[in-house]
Amino acid sequence: MSSAYTSQFELWPLLVYAGLVLLTVGGMIALSYFLGQRHKEKQTDTIYESGIKSTGDARVRFPVHFYIVAMFFVIFDLETAFIISWAISFRELGWGGYIAAAIFIGVLLVVLLYELRIGALDFGPKGKELLKVYHQRLKDKSLKVKDGTATQTRTARRPQPAPVPRR
Repeated sequence: MSSAYTSQFELWPLLVYAGLVLLTVGGMIALSYFLGQRHKEKQTDTIYESGIKSTGDARVRFPVHFYIVAMFFVIFDLETAFIISWAISFRELGWGGYIAAAIFIGVLLVVLLYELRIGALDFGPKGKELLKVYHQRLKDKSLKVKDGTATQTRTARRPQPAPVPRR
């Protein structure tokens, strides 16, 4: 017998396992449908969260930056999985695998630099504006030390920095 013929038949335990898993899941769903309780009372469809009645809408709008961070996590998590699997099979892949992994990492670095360049990763205020506010606060703090009570009115009337426009 050829090695290809025997390698096909070495997968039968995996196929039996997958079939048993599907059979078990289907049986559990069917049993819960037939044996489960069916009742329709007034309190059945009310919203209930940990013993506390809900107040307000659960659909809160999040800024887009939260979703960008989530997408970056998924992208770099997948990158890590690919690089670890490449590192495990490094000897079998040889130089061809090394070049492919280097190209993969290079493309990801180019995309990351592009994202940095266009400002997609700038979530907060610009650095210069932060420094300007920081220096203004240091100046106000030094005025408080020199002047005492008169500084309280000065800091209360001091104009606040303009909010940073978000992209």
